[in-house]
Amino acid sequence: MLKQTEGSRAVAEAVALCRPEVICAYPISPQTHIVEGLGEMVKSGALTPCEFINVESEFAAMSVAIGSSAAGARTYTATASQGLLFMAEAVYNASGLGLPIVMTIANRAIGAPINIWNDHSDSMSQRDCGWIQLFAESNQEALDLHIQAFKLAEELSMPVMVCMDGFILTHAYEQVDMPAQDEVDAFLPPYEPRQVLDPSDPVSIGAMVGPEAFMEVRYLAHAKQLSALDVIPRIADEFFSQFGRRSGGLVRGYQTEDAQTIVIALGSVIGTLKDTVDEMRADGIKIGVLGIQSFRPFPLAAVRAALQHAHNVVVLEKSFCVGLGGVVSTDVRLALSGLQLHGYTVVAGLGGRAITKESLHRTLREAIAGTLQPLSFMDLDWRIVNRQLEREAQMRRSGPIAENLLRDVGGIAVKVV
Repeated sequence: MLKQTEGSRAVAEAVALCRPEVICAYPISPQTHIVEGLGEMVKSGALTPCEFINVESEFAAMSVAIGSSAAGARTYTATASQGLLFMAEAVYNASGLGLPIVMTIANRAIGAPINIWNDHSDSMSQRDCGWIQLFAESNQEALDLHIQAFKLAEELSMPVMVCMDGFILTHAYEQVDMPAQDEVDAFLPPYEPRQVLDPSDPVSIGAMVGPEAFMEVRYLAHAKQLSALDVIPRIADEFFSQFGRRSGGLVRGYQTEDAQTIVIALGSVIGTLKDTVDEMRADGIKIGVLGIQSFRPFPLAAVRAALQHAHNVVVLEKSFCVGLGGVVSTDVRLALSGLQLHGYTVVAGLGGRAITKESLHRTLREAIAGTLQPLSFMDLDWRIVNRQLEREAQMRRSGPIAENLLRDVGGIAVKVV
């Protein structure tokens, strides 16, 4: 059924269609509307049987999720930013225990300084925690990926994050095609856990493992992630057969068949990139976009196959590894080992800064011309950066950086006016 709705509401309704039995959550922007919507459905009886558990923190939310999943309940939660960091210990426990929890990450910057707007710092910080990470380009894909995520998590008995850009998607009103309950039931079978706490057949979950077996346990987690490289596209194909639209998978190319320059990105910025590519194609420039839907496991072979005939590769990052450079770029570089092409990392959109077509045009044309730096920061204001560096060089007690920059931005704004 086609309907105009907020991204968060679309995800809440999609999760409800998956018949979760336990939902545990602590509100943090910009994911709050998702769990509010689910809470309303549970309270009204629209989603039943389901227990909605209000907890005192994000750490508690994941801890409850671990307990309910271990007890055999289909379990869901959601968080963002500092909330994900607060539950980090339990996040690792969930994957280490092989529990098929599904969690929405409404991607948001990590402080300090405090920032509630979108980038990918939060989920990227947990890239090695053992969870599958799927990224949505649009609200329709976010809706679809949650339905696929439950099937994926339960088939492999491992947790899945569905990452959608905070505010850009969560708070945007778009038309989505919401499936009917019987369609989702036909796609997603009732939950049959691979492991469950059962008083009649007691087992230990979470036992200490010493040097004699810890490496083997970790390798098996790695092997399970690698097996997901086959399962993710298969489930995406099954979803297409059931619902008639393509969502998910490992990667998705746009205008890449004959492209000499390919831009790699994750999330909602892919839509802006597609528009930019169309405009550049109209000018005769052979350029395309490769969207990565599965960041973990990282699809090395699929990325390599998509890029092997390109001359230039530009990785557009909405996160940043301080002291090194790009996060996604490191994985892309591994995929391209041995291929002779020009690679560029462009950090953009940190803390919610707009990524405009004008800036993309300029940056991509520089990459094509070979004048772009290997690591660059789109629309970085060098005036306030250099002003702070000069301040630190001139005085020992130069003050807090964030507060200084806010004053500088205000001063610059006054001058411009």
